[in-house]
Amino acid sequence: MTSTAAERVARAKKIVAYLKKAYPVPKSELQHTTPFQFVVAVILSAQCTDKKVNELTATLFKKYRTAKDFARADQATFTKEISSIPFFRNKAKNIIAAAKEVVARHGGAVPRTDAELVALPGIGYKTAHVVLGEVYDIWEGIATDTHVKRFARKFDLTDNTDPDKISKDLETLIPKKDWKYVNNGLVLYGRYVCPARTHDCALHPLTKIWPPAAERWPNAK
Repeated sequence: MTSTAAERVARAKKIVAYLKKAYPVPKSELQHTTPFQFVVAVILSAQCTDKKVNELTATLFKKYRTAKDFARADQATFTKEISSIPFFRNKAKNIIAAAKEVVARHGGAVPRTDAELVALPGIGYKTAHVVLGEVYDIWEGIATDTHVKRFARKFDLTDNTDPDKISKDLETLIPKKDWKYVNNGLVLYGRYVCPARTHDCALHPLTKIWPPAAERWPNAK
């Protein structure tokens, strides 16, 4: 069953209305005290839970605070320090390289545009827009992570599986003024209300909006 564009717009409107009410202040659960620490946390969170990242950064961020701190890190030491999370070697390389570019090109300040952010190593569309929203309250796109991908497909808001294409589909369906509620809202909903494992979700708030979702369990990966 594939919905029409008008049906998807109407359904997205109802879903966003719920998210705005349930999660009125968009906020990531990744812990940080400086803007570049948040960039690092988001890079670390790829294919990893926020809980695991926060356990690691509770110690890591005492040593590294600014982009300059990360840029000066010894790669072998830093790689070992983050070795408890998936893809740590590649993430270590990208974090240090991104830090060096932020120091060299942006005076140590996290860039304020998606074009400048995605030009940095290890940062794609999703990471760029999560960072812009959290750090600067700039919402120029909808970030699609595993939660957003799962619900976009569960509620038949997209025919795509590529995260960047899903982002564009959602941005077409949802007014720009509401983009900020989508990622964080669906992340929290997926984390605490409707997890990815198959279960009876017929009575969940969003499933009540569109009951066929109760039988749809798309692959979140």
